[in-house]
Amino acid sequence: SFMHNVSLSDVAVLLAAMALAAPLARLLGVPTVLGYLGAGVLLGPHALLRVVSTTEAHDILQVAEFGIVLLLFLIGLELRPKRVWSMRVAILGLGGAQVLATAAVLAVAGVLFGLAWQAAMFAGLALALSSSAFALQILEESGDLQQRHGRAAFAVLLFQDLAAIPLIALAPLFAVTAAGAAGSMDFMAALKAIATIIAVTAVGYFALDPLIRLVARTKVREAMTAAALLTVVTVALVMQQAGVSASLGAFIAGALLAESSYRHQLEADIQPFEGLLLGLFFTAIGMSLNVDLLLSRPATVLGLTLGLVVIKAIVLTLLGLRYGLGARPSRRLGLALSQGGEFAFVLFVAGVAANVMSRDTSELLILAVTLSMVVTPLLLMAETAIVKSKPAAMAFEKLPDNDRHVVIAGFGRYGQIVARILRGKRIPFTALDISAEQVELVKQFGAQAFFGDASRPDILHAAQTGKARAFVVAVDDVEASMRIAEMVTSEFPKVPVFVRARNRNHVHRLYDLGIKNVQRETFLSSLETTRQLLVALGTSERDAERTVRTFQAHDERRLSEDYKHYSDMERLQARARSDAATLQQLFEEDEAEDIRLSQPIALTGGLIGAQGKT
Repeated sequence: SFMHNVSLSDVAVLLAAMALAAPLARLLGVPTVLGYLGAGVLLGPHALLRVVSTTEAHDILQVAEFGIVLLLFLIGLELRPKRVWSMRVAILGLGGAQVLATAAVLAVAGVLFGLAWQAAMFAGLALALSSSAFALQILEESGDLQQRHGRAAFAVLLFQDLAAIPLIALAPLFAVTAAGAAGSMDFMAALKAIATIIAVTAVGYFALDPLIRLVARTKVREAMTAAALLTVVTVALVMQQAGVSASLGAFIAGALLAESSYRHQLEADIQPFEGLLLGLFFTAIGMSLNVDLLLSRPATVLGLTLGLVVIKAIVLTLLGLRYGLGARPSRRLGLALSQGGEFAFVLFVAGVAANVMSRDTSELLILAVTLSMVVTPLLLMAETAIVKSKPAAMAFEKLPDNDRHVVIAGFGRYGQIVARILRGKRIPFTALDISAEQVELVKQFGAQAFFGDASRPDILHAAQTGKARAFVVAVDDVEASMRIAEMVTSEFPKVPVFVRARNRNHVHRLYDLGIKNVQRETFLSSLETTRQLLVALGTSERDAERTVRTFQAHDERRLSEDYKHYSDMERLQARARSDAATLQQLFEEDEAEDIRLSQPIALTGGLIGAQGKT
C-alpha cells in the first residue's frame, strides 16, 4: 500500500530532504532529529510546500515506524541478559514510579480541565510514556547514554515499552459509555500477550544463534543481512499478531542475540536500515504536525505542550534525585524524557475507537505530544549551554601553565591514587574529569581537578598535552576510554599513554591503537588477594609468591597471544578451555624445580624467601 500511495518522485524528494536535513542540522549545531522534523514540516500536507498529502504522510509514518523496531533490536544487541537483570531495580522501581506518578499528576490536571475521570486517567497514562526513538537518539548524540543518568533513562523507557502493552489491550476498560459504566476487560488478550512473549523468548534462546551460525557459514554477506532483517521482521510480526508491541519483540530478539559471536556482524548489517528509517520516522512526525490546528488554537496547544513537558520533567527530576543521581544528571534525565511518545499516537487512536475520549481531544493531545518532541532537544541544548558556560570557562581559566607534567583523564578512585603518588614525588600533573560533581567533591578534600571532557581536542590542548611527559587514561567507561585514547594517540603521537583497562577485550582494542602501557583495573589486586588466600590456606609465603608470579606471567603471555584472535570468539573460547590444563602443568613444573633447587643447600630457600618478601 505504501508504493500505491507514494510515487517514485515523492521518494526522491524524501531522500533529498533527509540527505540535506541531517548535515544542515549538524552544521547549525542542533540534533539531527530537529533537522528531520523541520524537513517533515516543510514537506507535510499542512505546510507551504505540500509535497506530501495527508494519506501519503500517514503511509510513510507506518513504514517508518519500523525504524523504531530496528532501533530497539540494536539496543537489545548491546544488552547482556545479566545486565538487564542487574538493572531490574531501575526498570521496575524508577520506571514504575515514573509512569504511576506522572500519570496521577496528569490525570488530576485532566479532571481540572473538564475531562471525565476515566478519560483523564487514560490520557494521563498515555502521556506518561516518552519517546524511545527521540530520547535515545538525542542521548546518544549528546554522549549522555553512556552515563548513569543515560542508563537510568533507558531503564525508564524499557519499562514504558512494557507498560504500553496492557494499556493498548485494556483501552476499553476506560470507556465512558452512555450509562457511564466501564467496558469489559479482555483478560484473554493479556494472557495471550504474556504467553507469546514467553514463547518467543524460549524459541529464540535455543534457535536464533544456531540459525544465524548456519547462514554465516555460507559466507554470503547479503544472506547474513537478509537473515538479520528476517529475524527482526518475524519476531515483530508474531508479537503484533498477539497484540504486543513490535518494538518490544525486536528488543527481546536483540537481547537473545547479545551473547552471540555474530553480534557485531548483525549490528553492522542492521545499522544503515535503522538510521535511514529513523530519519524517515522523524520526518514523518514532522509531516503529521497539524499546523492548521496549531494556528487556530495556539494558546490551548502551547499550554498543553508546556504543561506536559514541565510536569514530566519535574516528576522525573525528583525521582532521579531520590534514585541517587546528582542534581545535574537528574535534571538531564527529566528533560530527556519530558516529551510524549509515539505510543501515545497509538493509544489515542485506540481511545477514540473505544469511546474513551472525543476525536477533538485526541487531536489536541496528539499535537501537544508532537510539539513536546520538538521541544526536548532544544531544552537539552539550552541546559548544556547554561551549565557549560560556567564550569567550562572556569576550567579553561584555571588550567595551569604546566610543562613536563602528567595529564590524568578521570579523577575517580583510580586516578586519585596516581595523583597522590605523583604529588608525593613532586611531579606536576593536570587532572581532568567530565563530572562537575566529582570535581567539586575532590576539591572539598583538598585535591585539585578541572572540569573537562578529555576526548575533546580543545580541552586536551588547554591542558597542554603536547608538552606532557605522559598521559594517563583512568576513566572506568570503556567507550569513553577508547575515545580519549584515540584522540590522544592521533593528536599527540609523541606523548606516552598509560591506560586503565576494564577487561581483556578493552586491552586488545587498545593494542589496536598501538598502546602497550595497559593495566587491567582489578588484575594486580586480585593477584594479591589470592597470594594472601594461599598463605592462609597453609602454603608458604615463598610458594604462594611463586605461584602467583607464575600465573601472572602466564596470563600476560596469553593476553598477548589472544590479541591475534580477539575478534574470533570461538577460537578464544577454545583457548580458554585448554588454559586450565596448561596452568596445572606450569604449577607442577614450578614445584619440581623448587624441590630440585632446595635440596643441595637448605639455606637457599630461606634466602629466596626473604628476597620474595621484600
